[in-house]
Amino acid sequence: MVQIFVDADACPVKDETVRVAMRHKLAVQMVSNNWMRLPDGPDVHQVVVSDGFDAADDWIVEHCAAHDIVITSDIPLAARCLERGAYVIDPKGEPFSPSSIGSALAMRDLNAHLRDIGEITGGARPFAPRDRSNFLGALENLARRARRAAEA
Repeated sequence: MVQIFVDADACPVKDETVRVAMRHKLAVQMVSNNWMRLPDGPDVHQVVVSDGFDAADDWIVEHCAAHDIVITSDIPLAARCLERGAYVIDPKGEPFSPSSIGSALAMRDLNAHLRDIGEITGGARPFAPRDRSNFLGALENLARRARRAAEA
């Protein structure tokens, strides 16, 4: 059965994820370092891991499998999940793929270096209403694709 794993600590699309999961009868694992109030759903599970560095990421990687869906904006986590055959999208609806993850990791490292030396002072653009809409469409399509692939 296809599952959705959410890197939930800072995820702005938890409600939308549950709505799509319920429509497709998919289990959702909301993984975080702290307890949080979550949207209700028949197959929504909260997983609280230790405060250790990357504990949530490690739990997601250990438990995701081929055709599962992972929602994260953490590029190294995305890379690790892609290696396991999972589909990965960020909360703005942008997919990560085996062909794009290398350049995403390189840009992340370059931006970190530029921030360290003071060349970049801002972060990512704020989450906007159109991002929520893009995410819903992307997750809906990905849920259909993952279910078809898992049934094949």
